[in-house]
Order: sequence, then C-alpha cells, then structure tokens
Amino acid sequence: MRKKKTKKLKITLVKSVIGYDKKQRETVKGLGLRRIRHSVIREDRPEIWGMIRKIPHLLKVEEVEE
Repeated sequence: MRKKKTKKLKITLVKSVIGYDKKQRETVKGLGLRRIRHSVIREDRPEIWGMIRKIPHLLKVEEVEE
C-alpha cells in the first residue's frame, strides 16, 4: 500500500507580537512560534488555517510536500 503524500505548511513568524493584543500573541504561541524568523511545519488542516487567518499580518506561509 502506498502512503498518500500529505501537504504540510511551513509557517514563519516575520513580525514581532509586541503591541498586539493578548489573543494574537496566544495564537502565535499556539502555532508553536517563539521568535521572529522562527519556522514550524504543520499539517494542512482547517484548524491551522483558522489560526493563520487570525494573524496573517504576522506570518509567512508556504506549502511543502513531505
């Protein structure tokens, strides 16, 4: 049986969370981002996209195949 290739998202914090409200800072933390230019790989899921939509001005999102 072949494994289906899953799409993943590379999410990078490109702007500081200083000056933004607590909910936005918590969303960044929930994605696993810690500092500027820190990147994480997450599965392409609706829950992750919901978090990205809350803070698109702070992030850079790229699709990667694994």
